[in-house]
Amino acid sequence: MPGMVVLGRRWRIASDDLVFPGAFELFIRAVWWIVTLVLYTNHKGRFDCQGGAYLHNYLVVLLVLLAVIILTLCAIVYISAQGTIMNPGPRRSMPALVYLRALLYFPEFIWACLGAVWVSDNSTGCKPAEVGAVIGAVVSSWIILLSMVVGVLVVFDPLGSQRPGVLPDAPLGMRDLESSESSQLFYTAHTVASRVWESRLRLLCCCLPQDDNHRAAFSSIAQLVSGFFLDTDLVPSDIAAGLALLHQEQDKMEHCRDPDEVLSHSPSSPIREDLEVELEKAAHFMQFAAAAYGWPLYVYSNPLTGFCKLSGDCCRSRQAEYDLVGGDTLGCHFTSILQSTGLQYRDFIHISFHNQIYEIPFYVALDHKREAVLVAVRGTLSLKDVLTDLSAECENLSVEGVSGTCYAHKGICQAAHYIYKKLVNDGILSQAFNIAPEYKLVITGHSLGAGAASLLAVLLRSTHPTLECYAFSPPGGLMSKALADYSKQFVVSVVLGKDLVPRLSIPNMEDLKRRLLKMVSNCSKPKYKILMHGCWYELFGGTPDDFPTELENRREEVLSQPLLGEESLLVQRSNTYQSLSSDDSPSHPTHLPLYPPGRILHITEDGPARRHCFSQVRYRAEWSNETSFRNVLISPRMIADHMPDVVLHALVHRSLLPPSRCWGVTSSCDG
Repeated sequence: MPGMVVLGRRWRIASDDLVFPGAFELFIRAVWWIVTLVLYTNHKGRFDCQGGAYLHNYLVVLLVLLAVIILTLCAIVYISAQGTIMNPGPRRSMPALVYLRALLYFPEFIWACLGAVWVSDNSTGCKPAEVGAVIGAVVSSWIILLSMVVGVLVVFDPLGSQRPGVLPDAPLGMRDLESSESSQLFYTAHTVASRVWESRLRLLCCCLPQDDNHRAAFSSIAQLVSGFFLDTDLVPSDIAAGLALLHQEQDKMEHCRDPDEVLSHSPSSPIREDLEVELEKAAHFMQFAAAAYGWPLYVYSNPLTGFCKLSGDCCRSRQAEYDLVGGDTLGCHFTSILQSTGLQYRDFIHISFHNQIYEIPFYVALDHKREAVLVAVRGTLSLKDVLTDLSAECENLSVEGVSGTCYAHKGICQAAHYIYKKLVNDGILSQAFNIAPEYKLVITGHSLGAGAASLLAVLLRSTHPTLECYAFSPPGGLMSKALADYSKQFVVSVVLGKDLVPRLSIPNMEDLKRRLLKMVSNCSKPKYKILMHGCWYELFGGTPDDFPTELENRREEVLSQPLLGEESLLVQRSNTYQSLSSDDSPSHPTHLPLYPPGRILHITEDGPARRHCFSQVRYRAEWSNETSFRNVLISPRMIADHMPDVVLHALVHRSLLPPSRCWGVTSSCDG
């Protein structure tokens, strides 16, 4: 940090990122040099084949070239290991060493070509060991050269040429004003970054139709992503180091927490009784939310028997049944839903696996056990769903009877409106209640489906006042405070452990970025030590490291300035750096706050944070609130705790449902 400037442009690699790749290449080169030296020593003076003299000269030059490369790599590794992330001063000679190392690729390339020519034209009569050594040297050279090209492409930054300076389009009278130049530069960089990200999204989603919805989604997502790290000078390894530091810091705080703070009420209180009832209902409805994923999740959850159970019905002609159900492109999905829920065909009113951006699959069925008309919405399972997730700007959502500002996540809001129109305008709900008029409406979903189910419940609440909604692992940045408070009357959100998604919102991500910057700014250890200890901690656990802080010897206002040298204009307007010296959030947030829906049931593992594989896991549950999800928690479980099969297992295990409802899920280990 900052990104290294080479060949007149900034790259996505810092001067302290070359310790590990340099050490790896150094090891390869050292072994190569030793093998070549042994070959040369054993055959010196005895190269008596047709190209013996040529081979002798080739090996001598190769030994000298490898020796120079090894010395250069030693210098690169040593210099790269100096200083800290925010103190690149001891590494100021790194660009010169990189130039030297790059120049050495040219003679290596030439010598690899000459070696290939010798093998093909002059190796007749030479010993196999000699020919094999030259072939090995040529192949190794080409592999290293190819790896270098791939590495350059990986660390290439399309925005690296956007360097500060006098902008050609700036008015002449403004060129001497640093603030105007900085403002114009920041605007230009953001515009270019948005275009780059939009091009990346179009390339990634080239198989999707390029209609107005997709173009609008690409543009809004590009605006969101491009501006996130634009006002910082972080490289990917800085983010990794910051996450490692933040994880250990959060674990230290968790270990210091008073155990009495975990349970806010006694097990015999009425709140506890209500908790048990909700847990039992949540475990029941989670099966339907998981079933909405269709055959992929069913096969994943039943790897040994899933294909066998589905194969008998997948290829069977059900055209008449599909017409009655009203589904489309079902394939094996319908069979997996039948297997997962235990319902009969006659219990389904509608099944749709139609999937486009802002249009997600769902099904409607009669749950006779709970006497409910059940609407289950599928979560993220396709690239189109990801685009819906990432369309995270706010959209107004007018709801009758709700006081306060009402807005919600745009992509999920439009998905909820799509399902609402299908249910109401197409008469699907009317058909269901004609069959079972005494049943109540229950809406459920997981992840993206949980967000859409919650907003759908808000839309349907006025016409179905007794409806209930169970949202499993819902997005944290879903709805405004007014809507979140309103939804507490009929929505129950279930969150497992340190699940990332219920903690995801734009303000939370901005807070995470600020915390990462503060962690890497204050730590006085070199990056390679941070990453090594972080990897060991993630894999094997141990005691969080007490990293010394540079604040002991440096003024904090100095650390709040980015280390961009002559390129610091780009970040002089950065709110991130201006708020770095404070633990509080920026006083002028740039994004509207969004909250998770309803009352929140938080389920956590009861026992040590790290356990052995296949060990018995116990869970505890407690009512929580949105303030507990304002910070992103770094953990190896932050993704695993979001998976629907893991949530289902935790609920079934906690609620002691019959084993037949468990889908055969076994507990996993988190290392």
